Amino acid sequence: MRILFLGDVVGRPGRTAIANQLPALRQRWRLDCVVINGENAAGGFGITEAICDDLLNAGADAVTLGNHAFDQREALVFIERQPKLVRPLNFPRGTPGRGAALIEVSGGRRVLVINAIARVFMGLSDDPFAAIEREVEACPLGMAADAILVDFHGEATSEKQALGHYLDGRVSVVVGTHTHVPTADARRLPGGTAYQSDAGMCGDYDSVLGCDKSEPIRRFLEATPGSRFESANGSGTLCGLAVETDDATGLAVHVSRITLGPELENARPAFWE
Repeated sequence: MRILFLGDVVGRPGRTAIANQLPALRQRWRLDCVVINGENAAGGFGITEAICDDLLNAGADAVTLGNHAFDQREALVFIERQPKLVRPLNFPRGTPGRGAALIEVSGGRRVLVINAIARVFMGLSDDPFAAIEREVEACPLGMAADAILVDFHGEATSEKQALGHYLDGRVSVVVGTHTHVPTADARRLPGGTAYQSDAGMCGDYDSVLGCDKSEPIRRFLEATPGSRFESANGSGTLCGLAVETDDATGLAVHVSRITLGPELENARPAFWE
């Protein structure tokens, strides 16, 4: 199975890059499953129903979230009627929506998409390791699911690496999100799980984490209140992870980081080109 994961979509530049590039990539690379993190898609803060629909219509099979999941209050309502929108699994009991979704993709194959939020520097949440363990036990790879993808939304690379090794051999992909900076450690772990500490963002890299540079710089220089962050408005770059899995085991056989656009050195999966 050919799986493409795209990191945090930030504002209009990220959404435009998705709309302009994903439909052609889906066809060119004959993708079976596309998952996009959309938690910053609405001006850098949260997601709206219209934007979620746009991402799905552009070719996403599922959209994951993170700590900004409910910055747009309408998400508290529409997440209940959108089965392909997945918020962190380990949010407190009673949070609207779902933390995992079994998505049917091309050929009738089933991909379990899990979204979880880390705890280091990320505030209060339930134990992500235990929460993910319960989902994987209930829907094991190779039996109930043909592939399992975990989007782990967090700051600390140590926590992300620990989860990757904890799940190695039991899920297809563990990919980190949240920092908006792609890491260079995309690889296949010893047990066969594809891993990258952070997929980076889909957005304007002539920015500070996708935001217009002026206000973040000012906040580092001054101690006075200022204006709210605004997303940058330049050209967007797609960043993410490409994974090809073995149909028999659901584990990764090829892994590559993806970078397509200005500002960063481009990277493509040689095994699909």
